[in-house]
Amino acid sequence: MVIKRAILPFLALLLGLAAVSYAQSDLISEYSISQGCCANGIVKGPDGALWFTAGYLIGRITTSGAISYYPVPFVPQGPMALGPDNALWFTGSSDGSGSVGRITTAGEVATYLTPTVDSFPQAIATGADGAMWFTETSANNIGRVTVSGQLREYPIPTPDSYPVGIAAGPDGAIWFTESAGNRIGRITMSGAIREFPVGAGMASPSWMAKGPDGAMWFTELSLPASRIGRITTSGAVTSFVLSPDGATGQIAAGADGALWFTGGAFNFVGRITTTGVVTEYPLPTPNAFPTGLAAGPDGALWLVENGGGNIARVTACGIGERLSYSNSGLTINFDVGITTPATWQAWAISAVGGGQLFSKQVNAVVPPYATSVTLPASSIRGNVAVFSVLQSPTAGVYCSDWKTVNTGGSGPNGELR
Repeated sequence: MVIKRAILPFLALLLGLAAVSYAQSDLISEYSISQGCCANGIVKGPDGALWFTAGYLIGRITTSGAISYYPVPFVPQGPMALGPDNALWFTGSSDGSGSVGRITTAGEVATYLTPTVDSFPQAIATGADGAMWFTETSANNIGRVTVSGQLREYPIPTPDSYPVGIAAGPDGAIWFTESAGNRIGRITMSGAIREFPVGAGMASPSWMAKGPDGAMWFTELSLPASRIGRITTSGAVTSFVLSPDGATGQIAAGADGALWFTGGAFNFVGRITTTGVVTEYPLPTPNAFPTGLAAGPDGALWLVENGGGNIARVTACGIGERLSYSNSGLTINFDVGITTPATWQAWAISAVGGGQLFSKQVNAVVPPYATSVTLPASSIRGNVAVFSVLQSPTAGVYCSDWKTVNTGGSGPNGELR
C-alpha cells in the first residue's frame, strides 16, 4: 500500500507537472505534548528515555510514547545536554537573569545564575573537563559551570558576536558559533579562544554538532538559510546547499552515521551525509516549526515541534538519491544508510515505460555508502521518475526517496527549469 501511494505522484509528473527538486517520505510518529508549550530542546537521558523542554516544564518521554512532566523555575530556551553527573542540563532566563538548570532523572531541580545579568544563555554542552559549557548570547561570553554549580565566564574576542550553538569537539576543545560575527569559535578547557571565519556563501552560523567524520557541523540562522556548514579542527570550512526552502534549525548526529537537522519554518526534518547528500522529510503536522532533535536510545531521531506541540519520532535511514543525465544515459546515485537489515528496492518510470531496477537485501549500513546505476539513453525519454525505498517491517523502519529528471530539459543535468 505504501509503495502504491508513493508511485502515484510519478504518474502526475509524467503527465506534465513542472519540476521537483526534492520529495521524500519517511515513517514519522508524533506524540502530543499535553502540558506546557513551546518546546525547544531534547536530549537522550541516561534512563533510556528522552528529556525535553516545554515552557516552565521539563518533559520526559519513553520510546513507547509515555510522557511525564517536572516543573522548573524558569523557561528553558535552547538545547539540553546530558552531563557527566548523569543529570540533564539546560539554560534559560528569569526576570532578566541568565540561568543554568540541572534536573536529575528523579526530577530534582537545581538552578545557577550567571554572573552577568541579561546574559541570555542558549546552548549547552559537556566539556572534556567534566564541566558544562554554554553560550551567553547577549553577554558575548562562553560560560562554564561545574556540576557543583561554580560558574565562570570567558569573553569572546569579537564584540557583539552573538554566540548561539555549542558542542564538544573531537580535539578536546569546545566549539561554538558566532552568528553576528560570522565566525566559528574554539575554546580550550583553560579558556583560550580562537576564531575562524565561515567564509563566502555562509551567513549567521547558528546551531552546532560534532559529526561522525571528526568535523564540526553547523546550521545557518538567517533567512533564507540555504546551507549546512562543516569545519575541521584546523579551521577549514566547506558548505552544502539545501533546497530553496532549506531554512535550518538545530543539528545532531544520527545513529545512521549522517547528520540530521530541523527545518524550522519550512516544516521538515532533514538528513545530510558527511559527503553532503541531502534528503528532506515533511512533517505530518502543518506549521509544526521543529526545533531541537536528538538521537534516541532506539536508533531513531526524536525532535520537538515548537509550533505543533508534539514530540516526533523519525526512523533514522536515508537513500540520498540524485539523478544526472547526459547523452549516454541517466546515472542514478544513491547514498544509503540504515541501522537495521532491510529490503532495498528501486523503480524507474519514463514515457517509454519502466519497471523495477532492483530488489535486494542489505544489512545495517552505518556509515552510509555510495553506489550508482546507469540506464542507457535508448531506454528513457522525456520525464523520468526514480523511486527507491528501504523497509524493515519487523523493525518498524521505512524510508523512501524519489526524484525526477527531464531528458530533454534545459538544466545542466537535464532537469526541468
